[in-house]
Amino acid sequence: MIHLWIGTSGFQYPEWKGGFYPETLPAAKMLPYYAERFPSTEVNYSFRRIPSEKTLEKWAAATPDRFKFSFKAPQKITHFAKLRACAETAAYFAGVLGQLERKLGAVLFQLPATFEKDAPLLADFLAGLPRGVPSAWEFRHASWFDDEIFSTLRSHGAALCLAESEELVTPRETTADFGYLRLRQPGYSAADLQSWADFIRGNEKRWTETFVYFKHEETGTGPKFARQLSERLGGE
Repeated sequence: MIHLWIGTSGFQYPEWKGGFYPETLPAAKMLPYYAERFPSTEVNYSFRRIPSEKTLEKWAAATPDRFKFSFKAPQKITHFAKLRACAETAAYFAGVLGQLERKLGAVLFQLPATFEKDAPLLADFLAGLPRGVPSAWEFRHASWFDDEIFSTLRSHGAALCLAESEELVTPRETTADFGYLRLRQPGYSAADLQSWADFIRGNEKRWTETFVYFKHEETGTGPKFARQLSERLGGE
């Protein structure tokens, strides 16, 4: 059986008050409220700044035992260095996240839309990535979507992030023993959600766990879609 970690990208949005969150709920109580309803969240905050150990301790204490945080890798790695000569930053980031232990989900490496395919560079970076860091890769330039890249990811146990938005849709390739989905379309019909539920079930023999994160929006539809997908998968 696949362990499902379905939620949204981020949780602390004042725009969700009156919809997902009660109108009077203070920001400090958003994470505990969210964690009572979903088992995971994707932290985008780490893209601009690596969270402090104190912050991670606070988040871990505010969530149930069965809760996982996934993190977007720092822009210093993906956008500034573009995977070159950044092993020290990657090691530090991995070390900080390591304190979460069982509550650490996966690390998302989201590359710039202008960053074109470079298979040797990707292989070198993956070879130097600290052990114990489940990595998922979101490529936003179509040149990365080929067998060479898929093979490189498989050889290092890294997941191809299955992302879809109005701009780009990732091929539904599986490259690791876990799945990582970022569903960013503005809307999802019942048929759309059923298609993803069927796809996830179809990978029960390949994946031990699956992370699914819906886009955060002012309307609060991300939590709604996350709940509906979870229900279609039996609320596992």
